Amino acid sequence: GLFDPVSCRVRLQAHHVTEHLVRLKAHPRGVKPSFTLLRQVRVMSNYRRPRIPGATIFFTVALERRGADTLVRHVEALRVAVRRTMAERPFRIEAAVILPDHLHMIWTLPAGDSDFPNRWRMIKARFTHAGPNTRNRRASHIARREAGLWQRRYWERHIRSAEELAALTRYCWVNPVKHGLVTDPFDWPFSSIHRDGMPGVALDLGNQV
Repeated sequence: GLFDPVSCRVRLQAHHVTEHLVRLKAHPRGVKPSFTLLRQVRVMSNYRRPRIPGATIFFTVALERRGADTLVRHVEALRVAVRRTMAERPFRIEAAVILPDHLHMIWTLPAGDSDFPNRWRMIKARFTHAGPNTRNRRASHIARREAGLWQRRYWERHIRSAEELAALTRYCWVNPVKHGLVTDPFDWPFSSIHRDGMPGVALDLGNQV
């Protein structure tokens, strides 16, 4: 899968917790939360992202409202946000694709640097400040002083081999095809395939779409 084992385990724990809470709601007097359940909740709340200096990392970052086209409609604002953040806190973009409501990127951090969360925080804040409409905020966003444009969490996977990097780069490139936006990856304008890919080179579409 595309996501690291720790994240998958946390999602599985979340599924078990949700099932138990549904039973608890249906039978409020007949079900008591177990010690294991409480421990799982504590593990989930204490989850910390791994920090590996100089790592190469695959990211999926999504908007709060799926189906929106904000990222491509304001793609220049996103580019500026990324460039400004890279100028202040350098990193290398190995691959990237911007889709209407989410994006995938692969970064390599400088040696001795593991602080990708603050870089994403800066990019998100700068893009939001540039002006995309965020009027439809929920009460929880207002309470947390959040714009409500981005999902609070995102996925990351630390890449451990050249083969894994190549596979995830191909995944970025063919993602617009997977989502039915184009039939040829080279037809999608917001992709690093135009920087690094070569027309006519097989991209294993059958394995990715």
